[in-house]
Amino acid sequence: MKNAITIVVLGLVGSSCPALGIYVYKGEWGERGTGNGEFASPRGVAAAPSGRIYVSDVGNMRVQYFTATGRYLGKWGRRGVGNGEFYGPCDVAVAPNGNVYVVDDDSNRIQYFTPTGSFLGKWGEYGTANGQFHNPLGIAVGRNGRVYVPDFFNHRVQYFTPSGSFLGKWGSQGTGDGEFRAPIDLSLAPNGNVYVLGFVLCRVQYFTSNGRFLGKWGSQGRGDGQFYKPEGIGVSPSSGVVFVVDSDNNRVQYFTSTGSFLGKWGTSGSRRGQFYYPTNITFGPHNHYVYVADMVNSRIQYFKETEPAVSPTSLGRVKALFN
Repeated sequence: MKNAITIVVLGLVGSSCPALGIYVYKGEWGERGTGNGEFASPRGVAAAPSGRIYVSDVGNMRVQYFTATGRYLGKWGRRGVGNGEFYGPCDVAVAPNGNVYVVDDDSNRIQYFTPTGSFLGKWGEYGTANGQFHNPLGIAVGRNGRVYVPDFFNHRVQYFTPSGSFLGKWGSQGTGDGEFRAPIDLSLAPNGNVYVLGFVLCRVQYFTSNGRFLGKWGSQGRGDGQFYKPEGIGVSPSSGVVFVVDSDNNRVQYFTSTGSFLGKWGTSGSRRGQFYYPTNITFGPHNHYVYVADMVNSRIQYFKETEPAVSPTSLGRVKALFN
């Protein structure tokens, strides 16, 4: 038989869109348990400027950190409400100076630490006032050190100084532009824009750094550009491409900065490159790996973009795969 050619259309996008390849599996680490390097519902993942990978290990009430390829380096935390203790550490973010911020869902607070886990400070409590939270589930830190938190049941985004002083907020409950129903995660683009993922409405909205509405996309469903119970969002610090962890669809989708669909990967399962309710994503600073928290499979998987086969055009981008 002659060689067959399969044409995969990755997205109908304009010629100004970044030339992306496809994402291929490179490795993984973790299994269910309580030992070093084991997880019980790993939900948040974040890459440090040093290349370390931090994982919020929710079921074990701790944070663990690793090399870029998963070698165990250390951990901190235990169940409790004291300094350095956790009661639902749902997400983790790393500041430009290397400090690590952890959002503690059931304690309605943010704690922050040195890169090796020494306690530095905290803020937050239950409530609706400025600086208070109702089950925050995500966190992101900007290049200027600002800390952004999606306040899930208060249907808003709040932002703070690196030490927790309140700076501002935006959003209210609703379905209109700039309104939220359960914002679950957010990520910051290289230009400072803030991308907020809505869990109930299954959409992405994006804003200036101070909360001025810019645009939106997405709806509930199983098709391209649709989401079902999405939990994680990340913006590539190099390209500005937006990645959405489409949790109940067991896949990752990625888009231009204004929401044009570019591609996807992942199916349901426990084999390499498959997911069982993935929840978060981050980008390694040195090796260009993309890390995904595969929560129910109790592991972190990492992927790398291949070179695109052709440049994008106004008719779309295609990739020829030869068998």
